[in-house]
Amino acid sequence: MDNLKNKVAVITGGNSGIGYATAKQLKEQGATVIITGRRKEAIEKAAQDLGVTAIVADQSNITDIENLALKVKADFGQVDILFINAGITGATTIEQATETLFDSIMNINLKGAYFTLSKFIPILKDEASVVFLSSNTASMSYAGTSIYSSGKTALNAVMKIASLELAPRKIRVNSVSPGPTETEIMKKIGLDEAEVKTLMDTIVDKIPLKQMGTSEDVAKMVAYLSSDASKFITGADFIMDGGMVLA
Repeated sequence: MDNLKNKVAVITGGNSGIGYATAKQLKEQGATVIITGRRKEAIEKAAQDLGVTAIVADQSNITDIENLALKVKADFGQVDILFINAGITGATTIEQATETLFDSIMNINLKGAYFTLSKFIPILKDEASVVFLSSNTASMSYAGTSIYSSGKTALNAVMKIASLELAPRKIRVNSVSPGPTETEIMKKIGLDEAEVKTLMDTIVDKIPLKQMGTSEDVAKMVAYLSSDASKFITGADFIMDGGMVLA
């Protein structure tokens, strides 16, 4: 399948999870793919495994973002697809919140995402596609998620305004908002297999479709929004959570 043949795609946070799956999907559809990440060893290994290009860049660092845009322009010219995916999570009550946690989440998830779009606008082709990775938590309220959720809610507002500002160039801007998704993070939080299964069962019980999403599910949606099949879609947020937001 070569729906994206001759298109240049940039994916932030592409060394694992949804970013990695999307890089694989876009490459399979013919795109030239560049992935970024702040950990040199991880991003270069992922790029080697995928057969794509790696550029080390920290989305929370504006200078890194500026240098990334300059490097992409110098090496690849203009960009057809920009998937602003890099992000982190963290939970705390409002009472116990710290400035350090607030800044660490917002610097990547909101400020970094915002300025990634800002710095890439000059090198986006007319009719390009921009996709933000948001979250279904932007549409739901859970205790302990105030920082993360408010960042994603703000990101969706940026998406909608950007879709208006870039419409004269026929650049489309959308967001994808996954719910619970099976990624490597489950193996990184110190749980053994039995504990992971218990956690997964608890989460699945809250999802009407009674299943977790996968990184590949999200990757396919990003690929769709990056293709000409979605050329009349802009300013939209696609919630992918098995109906969880309805429950």
